[in-house]
Amino acid sequence: MHDDGRYDDPRVTGSTGDPVSRETDYPNWSPDATGPATRPADGDPLVFGGEPTAQQTGPEAVDPAAARRTSEGSTRPANVVEVRQALGRRNTARAVRFEPAVPHQPSAAAVRDAAPVIADPPVASTESLAAVAADPTYVSRETPTREEDDPPLAMEAMRAVQILNPSGEVTMPRPDRTRVMCVANQKGGVGKTTTTVNLAVALALHGNRVLVVDLDPQGNASTGLNVPHHTGIPDVYDCLINSVPLAEVAQAVEGIPNLWCVPATIDLAGAEIELVSVVARESRLDRAIAAYPGEFDYVFIDCPPSLGLLTVNALVAAQEVLIPIQCEYYALEGLNQLINNINLVRQHLNPKLDVSTILLTMYDRRTRLADAVEQDVRNHFGDKVLQAVIPRNVRVSEAPSYGQSVMTYDPGSRGATSYFEAAQEIAERGVKEPVGRNA
Repeated sequence: MHDDGRYDDPRVTGSTGDPVSRETDYPNWSPDATGPATRPADGDPLVFGGEPTAQQTGPEAVDPAAARRTSEGSTRPANVVEVRQALGRRNTARAVRFEPAVPHQPSAAAVRDAAPVIADPPVASTESLAAVAADPTYVSRETPTREEDDPPLAMEAMRAVQILNPSGEVTMPRPDRTRVMCVANQKGGVGKTTTTVNLAVALALHGNRVLVVDLDPQGNASTGLNVPHHTGIPDVYDCLINSVPLAEVAQAVEGIPNLWCVPATIDLAGAEIELVSVVARESRLDRAIAAYPGEFDYVFIDCPPSLGLLTVNALVAAQEVLIPIQCEYYALEGLNQLINNINLVRQHLNPKLDVSTILLTMYDRRTRLADAVEQDVRNHFGDKVLQAVIPRNVRVSEAPSYGQSVMTYDPGSRGATSYFEAAQEIAERGVKEPVGRNA
């Protein structure tokens, strides 16, 4: 078979007649035909609009054009161009006429059938109507909540505005007296510094006057609040060893009103040894806080991960202990020893000391271990455990690298929302049960 526009191989076409091109309009047409052309009959069905005549019907129908070409002695197929030239005109009587389209006007029945089917509006049940009549504030379970109705970005923006509180209004209740809270746990890496910084910022943003005392030689709380704490800066070491007033050491935190911080430098690492020979070494921090001329609503003391003299000073100066507990087994293992030390300080140095708050941190809801630790802590401490739980959130870990708390770094994140709820719960508990060092 040759691909020259026609099929002339009988093995392919199955026919022994003349070759037929793929572009042929008439029988026996060939692209290389040069002889005289014959005019197709008007009844030829292949002519535009042609129809077979009466003599073509039946079992013995004969093609008139083929018979005429045979009688004239033509042995080649006629070319369509020559046929049209011979004709001189088109068969307009039988040709297909193209007329401009007229817009079709559908009937009324067609419009009615094509109309979309509108379902009947929901009808309130009798129980719902009765409930609304009895209680105007009744909300049906079928009504979507605001969380379900608003898009996620809108909800995150609303949480950010709620946490930042740009109006500066007092949205968290202020206690009647100063609450001095010691954030302690001899287990390292449980979130003591992170909890101190974020709770202090959350309370300060909502109308409370807060002081943060960084008692950890690492100075992480000072870093999280963007307070200078390099060598040569007056810090809490001068207050403990040299009896410098706390007001001369405290620095205002930039960008957050009503928040002050007492920084810690590397000099504090030697305070453990130097305090050994100092008179009333356990109450040095307590006297420094009591002598502060200003009035604070909250004083948070960030303790080092140990049970040395620095932690003892914090326990003596405080009335409440806030224990962050990581939702893992090691955090539970050292909790018993911490409670024993707190009881010793209560018996001999500070009778007003009480473990008032337990906060679960680094909660991973994908693991069963986190649920088991939470259940054990809640069963043991009861109402002292906050309902707010701090989840694992990368924003909480990123914020200190920018010198910020997560409340200002990403106020719409889950970490910021959780710490905001924890701070609000602490503030509400302080109003119900007012405590203070002057009580």
